[in-house]
Amino acid sequence: SSDKGKWVVLTFYPGDFTFVCATDVEAFTEKYDDFAKNGAVIYGISTDSIFSHKEWAETSPRVKLSRIPLIEDFNKKISEAYGFLNKETGAARRGTVIIDPDGKVQYMSIHNDGLGKDAEHIYTSFMALKYMRDTPAEKGHICAIPANWRVGKEALNIDTVKDIGKL
Repeated sequence: SSDKGKWVVLTFYPGDFTFVCATDVEAFTEKYDDFAKNGAVIYGISTDSIFSHKEWAETSPRVKLSRIPLIEDFNKKISEAYGFLNKETGAARRGTVIIDPDGKVQYMSIHNDGLGKDAEHIYTSFMALKYMRDTPAEKGHICAIPANWRVGKEALNIDTVKDIGKL
């Protein structure tokens, strides 16, 4: 597809015309340029139809401003493939997936449906994954991201022999 070789962020949400879901779309819209300038594309996904997405985008003040494409998963195959399908309700669970340019899932989170996503945290996680990919470790070392890492900070450069037991 056109996203081959790019980072892809999938943001799953339970449904159009719901209160928390609109704030998720708004939060990712605010981070859209940051993701884009670092080589990531973002897609919103729910089990609603394309017609529902269109109406929601035309009527919701928050969604109206979004540049994030909304993907129809009416047949529930995408939600099910990633483990986000709530089989009781038939809706997608609220969650996020970050896929690297090789098509491998590098990050996945599922949230309570009433808990909106922290787009800043997800952006930081994306940047940490990108940093590790873009910063090859020297032979015998690994590049790792410590807890509470922030964009612009250094990662851990661990000597896999000499640093054992020092952390």
